[in-house]
Amino acid sequence: MIDVVGNNIANANTAGFKSSRVLFATQFSRTLSKGGSPNADTGGTNPKQIGLGTFTAGINIDFSQGTIQASASPSDLAIQGEGFFIVEQNGGQVFTRAGVFSLNAVNELVNAQGLRLLGHGVDENFNLVDTVLQPLSIPLGDLVISQATQDVAIEGTLTPTGTVATQGSILQGLALFDSTTGPPNTAVNGATKLINVLDAAGGSNLFQNGEVLSFTPKKGGRVLEPKTLAVDANTDVAALMSLFSDTLGIQSGGSVPGTPGVTVNGSGQVIVEGNRGNANEVSIDIGDLTSDLNGTVALNFTKTQQADGESAFTQFVVFDSLGIDVAVRLTAVLESVTPTNTVYRFYAESPDDSDASIAIGNGTITFDSQGKVSAVQGNTLTVDRDNVASLSPQQFTLNLDNLGGLATESSVLRATLQNSSAPGSLTSFLIEETGLIQGVFNNGLTRVLGQVVLARFSNSPGLIHEGDNLFREGPNSGLPIVGAPGENGNGVLLSGALELSNADVGRNLVDLIVASTNYRGNARVIDAVQQLLDNLLLLGR
Repeated sequence: MIDVVGNNIANANTAGFKSSRVLFATQFSRTLSKGGSPNADTGGTNPKQIGLGTFTAGINIDFSQGTIQASASPSDLAIQGEGFFIVEQNGGQVFTRAGVFSLNAVNELVNAQGLRLLGHGVDENFNLVDTVLQPLSIPLGDLVISQATQDVAIEGTLTPTGTVATQGSILQGLALFDSTTGPPNTAVNGATKLINVLDAAGGSNLFQNGEVLSFTPKKGGRVLEPKTLAVDANTDVAALMSLFSDTLGIQSGGSVPGTPGVTVNGSGQVIVEGNRGNANEVSIDIGDLTSDLNGTVALNFTKTQQADGESAFTQFVVFDSLGIDVAVRLTAVLESVTPTNTVYRFYAESPDDSDASIAIGNGTITFDSQGKVSAVQGNTLTVDRDNVASLSPQQFTLNLDNLGGLATESSVLRATLQNSSAPGSLTSFLIEETGLIQGVFNNGLTRVLGQVVLARFSNSPGLIHEGDNLFREGPNSGLPIVGAPGENGNGVLLSGALELSNADVGRNLVDLIVASTNYRGNARVIDAVQQLLDNLLLLGR
């Protein structure tokens, strides 16, 4: 008993220590008489027995809850309730209540003896793999992730009182002629080779083999990103018209109103018709089309029609699967107003789309008589990313439900929220009550990095104590029942805390006094017996 009490007192400051107590039992007794039952002559007698001392019947570990104390380290863990941490030792598993863990040189959670904490890991998509136990790792500073955009929230107000869009801007170029048909030269068409295009009947050639054209027009007063066209002997006027249309992001076909696009008329004039709405007004000025060999190309345009219609514009950035930012521009144009609803058409474009055209989609937003969104079409946009190693195509959805259709002075659009981010590295972590390790990245994302699990035994006192606060499965402990904290009778985890020793120093000091008193009492008995034996020997002499 003194050994056990002394060990309890010595480990009063050992985290996760569980105290023990000694159970004593009487030794076999020497029976002098078994006694007798009552009969007609006597009332019965009790047995006469002399005890032969005591022995240690058992030493039981007390697995009651220890006091929880806050710790400065987020990797320190305390179990509140049943269960043991599982750590790896020489390829096997041992168990402990001491939750003093830290990260080693390879970012694994280990205890003070260097034993790895085991739990459930995650796959490449951060999904828990709960079929096997493995060392838990928290790669601070090494793990870098990003998240591709899936949803973008668009807010603002699109007024129903503005001018309904009825026309797009129209630009008309100078008459161009085919040098191979003269004299007199005839007007060009889409199949005419660029190297044969004249700026007037009998004039000079506008283009030459081997040059690279660069086109930088304006749209809604914004200078667009340039696109290029390499001219060779087979490049035709149709390719030049595609360059204009793709750079301007003109969208046509389907339910798009009007006849937007780039064509060439019978007089050899290139006609550019943009989409409706003031924010879609297109302009091509002198100097917008240049050659790497000859500077400005004298392909002048005259604006014959202005775009009209209430419109709003916004631009924002989304991210692809590699975390590369992708610019997106969004224009909403008032398409129709009826007694029952208001319809706006939106046009989306991205200069980072790997296709030739910057257009990435269009659709409609319908508002009811209360100014609330009642229907949306075409709000899933697709950006091709074939020019980089990210997943292609990338799709994301515009969430337009929070737009308002009330009468305001002007329409306003803005992107307010998206579920994506640029690449970020793992900077910190926290461990939840359920054992989930949540990694926090400096781009605002969080990801599950693993899960601490616990083992529970049907008879915890049957475990074999191996020192170093470690226990091993014993013959009478039962098999370990492994599960997540908080499930199947397991306790919960407290991060940044430690379970202290459950040794009661005061009670153990009292037990020590009682044990020492009993020890001295037993010593006096032995001393008295020795004196009696000495007297007996003297009588024999």
